[in-house]
Amino acid sequence: MTLTLAKWTLDKYQQLVETGLLDHELVELINGEIVEMPPEGPEHAYRNTSAADRFRTLLGDRAHIRDAKPITLPEQTSEPQPDIAIVAPLGITYAQRHPYPEDIFLLIEYAKTTVAKDTETKRKLYASVEIQEYWVVNLKSRKLIVYREPQNGDYQSIQTLTIGRLSPIAFPDVTLSMSELL
Repeated sequence: MTLTLAKWTLDKYQQLVETGLLDHELVELINGEIVEMPPEGPEHAYRNTSAADRFRTLLGDRAHIRDAKPITLPEQTSEPQPDIAIVAPLGITYAQRHPYPEDIFLLIEYAKTTVAKDTETKRKLYASVEIQEYWVVNLKSRKLIVYREPQNGDYQSIQTLTIGRLSPIAFPDVTLSMSELL
């Protein structure tokens, strides 16, 4: 006997969300599959919120900061919910749709139990739609992994940082220290 999994389209997934059936579920759509997300621990929630608040202060109205909100990747039948998405400030447009890849400046994931998913599955997902920059904060090892230069479904530049300062590609005038992220 062969098992065949049913893949969800973006439309069907969004209809399911609209019905409220997923209101009390921590899930995201990845490559047509509804995937459970683990609940956030206190450190994850604190670091994520602190970093998002710092970006809001530094960027002002030059970008919109979304905390754990969906982005839509139509080509990949995916609607992941990165911890932080720094996106173009399109105002009321986001009442009609989530940000698309072309709206995204930077995605950040905080990972303790999801390091493999964030550094493998999500890395390739984001690179495949050419999101220019993706950061993973590994809360276990206290390292920041910076992915840049998407090409052929993966990032060509990968840096691992524990100290120093870093600027997002889209905002070279904005600098954060590792202590603000880790």
